[in-house]
Amino acid sequence: MAVKHEELSADQLRHYCDPASLSFDSTEELQPLEGTVGQDRGVSAVKFGFDIKTCGFNMYVSGPTGTGRNSTVKAFVAEQARTEEVPSDLCYVHNFKDADSPNAIILPPGMGCSLVKDMDELVGHAKDEIPRAFESENYESRKNELLNGVQQQRNQALAELQKQAEQMGFAIEMTSIGIATIPLDQHSKPLSREDFDKLQQSRKAQLEESSRKLQESIQQVLAKARKLEKEASDTIGKLDREVGLFAIGHSLDELREKYAAYPEVGTYLQQIQENMMDNLDDFKAAERPKAAIPGLEGLIPEPSFDRYKVNLMVDNEHQEGAPIVFENNPSYYNLIGRVDFRARLGALTTDFTMIKAGALHKANGGYLILQAMDVLTSPLSWDALKKTLRSGEVRIENIAEHYGLIPTSTLKPEPIPVDVKVIIIGNPFIYHLLYAFDEDFRKLFKVKADFDTEMARNDEHVEKYAQFIAGRVQEDKLKQFDKSGVAKIVEYGSRLIQDKEKLSTRFIEIADIVSEASYWASRNGNDLVMAEDVQKAIDQKIYRSNLIEQKIQELIEEGVIMIDTQGEKVGQVNALSVYSIGDYMFGRPSRITARTYIGKSGVTAIDRETKMSGPIHDKGVLILSGYLASKYAQDKPLPLGASVAFEQLYEGVEGDSASSTELYALLSSLSDLPVNQEIAVTGSVNQKGEIQPIGGAIQKIEGFFEVCKAKGLTGSQGVIIPHQNVRHLMLKEEVVQAVRDGKFHIWPVATVEEGIEVLTGVPAGEKDESGRYPADSVHGRANGKLEEYARILKEFGRAEEEEKKPEEEMRKAA
Repeated sequence: MAVKHEELSADQLRHYCDPASLSFDSTEELQPLEGTVGQDRGVSAVKFGFDIKTCGFNMYVSGPTGTGRNSTVKAFVAEQARTEEVPSDLCYVHNFKDADSPNAIILPPGMGCSLVKDMDELVGHAKDEIPRAFESENYESRKNELLNGVQQQRNQALAELQKQAEQMGFAIEMTSIGIATIPLDQHSKPLSREDFDKLQQSRKAQLEESSRKLQESIQQVLAKARKLEKEASDTIGKLDREVGLFAIGHSLDELREKYAAYPEVGTYLQQIQENMMDNLDDFKAAERPKAAIPGLEGLIPEPSFDRYKVNLMVDNEHQEGAPIVFENNPSYYNLIGRVDFRARLGALTTDFTMIKAGALHKANGGYLILQAMDVLTSPLSWDALKKTLRSGEVRIENIAEHYGLIPTSTLKPEPIPVDVKVIIIGNPFIYHLLYAFDEDFRKLFKVKADFDTEMARNDEHVEKYAQFIAGRVQEDKLKQFDKSGVAKIVEYGSRLIQDKEKLSTRFIEIADIVSEASYWASRNGNDLVMAEDVQKAIDQKIYRSNLIEQKIQELIEEGVIMIDTQGEKVGQVNALSVYSIGDYMFGRPSRITARTYIGKSGVTAIDRETKMSGPIHDKGVLILSGYLASKYAQDKPLPLGASVAFEQLYEGVEGDSASSTELYALLSSLSDLPVNQEIAVTGSVNQKGEIQPIGGAIQKIEGFFEVCKAKGLTGSQGVIIPHQNVRHLMLKEEVVQAVRDGKFHIWPVATVEEGIEVLTGVPAGEKDESGRYPADSVHGRANGKLEEYARILKEFGRAEEEEKKPEEEMRKAA
């Protein structure tokens, strides 16, 4: 007696959106969507992450691409930053004590630019006023007075020395190497070497003694002259500093008064004053020194005043609120800053003016937004970011210091304190990896904002969908959508998420269809985007990606891939699987066969034995043994050997959605009941025989429908699915219409018993009071065969024992 089960009606296969239920005629009447829709959890977490200011509460925004992660963060950070204070300007200046370690100066917004201007004006003023001061008559008069006084004292000392020499019988002569003494004769004329040699020995000794004493006097005079010159030089130096300070002192005093509230600027100005006074010659209007080799004058550098400049690294003068930095290329240097070099005469040189700000400097006092993959795949960037957040300061370092075998000399700028909120946007997989394997991540990114891929399909969210479409139309200057086109987009949103009661929040895919539908509306000559334009866009999107599906379909039609869609076979069932090729998924049927025989090996999965299956599939196969044992091995051992295989499978198989199909094939083989080949099956099973939901139900059903359509619809073909998957059905309208016309069928089942009854048309059977299945039921037939297997196996074992007895007796006798 055939058993019939309830089928799904056409109305249960797709959740239509009635255009008449929409409150508008076209999107021209709607305001563009503002804010984020359907992400209450994620939005709440983002808001919390922005509001909390405790250290370590940086944010990781998690979710698939296209769920509104970036737009939500941008909207919130713009609103939050607008209400916050503008952060300080960041400057670097020359360190006059250690030129390799430039000093950092932090000033209120706008003051950095003012300091740059003031220092440029100070240097310009010094260049003008200092030469003018040294060219004045007063300076020349005082300088000459000092020099004349020294010259007079020097001349007086030389005159006294000359007088002393004459008294001692000597003359003195000034030479290029010093003062020479020359002995005189009685006529006060210089003695020649010959005349000196003719003198008596006593006279020679007298002259030598006098010469020695005279040399002592000469040394004293020279020492006094050097002392006078040094005193004169010091006095002139003091005079120069006095004149130089007089020239620019008032300018420095004005700056000290202006920046009195900033001690680090006061210290810097004092260092500048000392350095300028020590290097007054750089400011004097003197001729450039001449080169030792004519023609090389250009190689002699001009005096440099760069040391008095201010490197305004971050200027927040025109900033409104806290800064927001989206760093799309977070390389090591782009993140923490760098020190550039310039080439000169074949050598690379640098100074504090070549220090460049990184994203952390620019975002200081505000928000830094990074993409997880970008920062993690850039060498050293992730470590640099964590060090900065841990220490609370950003330190500019040359990457060669990390990898270089030989230390290189470069600048080591003073670290700058940072207070920045870092927001990393990435997918959930990266978050879980970082949380599991990076302890610093847990401490530094304590706020997780999860963005979902789905939201409830209700009137409010349907309206938001329409507003989103209106926004895209306005932003990209597309054609306005008729309400029928909007309704079709809503249905597409449910199909994307494979749930009749939900809508996809991956708005990037919705936006793509909106743009493509506008294109096809233009091609079709429609003023508004209609439902047929949207459907055309969906069909064409599939057409661009389904080449492999089409090739497989052709192989099935040609019989290369053997799939039966008519007739009945024992131990053979059509299974359904899903193939994913990047942006496209499709279903295709596969043939599963099972063979049963007498044995004790249990169920053998050929795919598992050949290592062509994954662990989830292997688990599903092992569950089959548990189900068979619970049904047939309660009063006897399970005398079963069985093999199950995917036929014509040349790649790996994974997942347990075919486990119910494999079980149906085994039950068919055990009961010798043929399976209707017009029906395909999907669904996993547990040890109790309950059918469990699976993924890709839409693609699996449509894949088998395409095969049946190609081979000819008989009116009896269809698919068995888990009853839990009914809510996931958003089948294309062609399949819905075929069901409506009675050309295709879909059966939801909850247990293996329901499924085997649909496939065989025979009742599965339930145990009676005596624990026996009805003989003509599926379980009764299967149990009867297993009892026959057990009897044969028992008799075969007894025969073996009888054969072994004579051998045992002979062995004992021997």
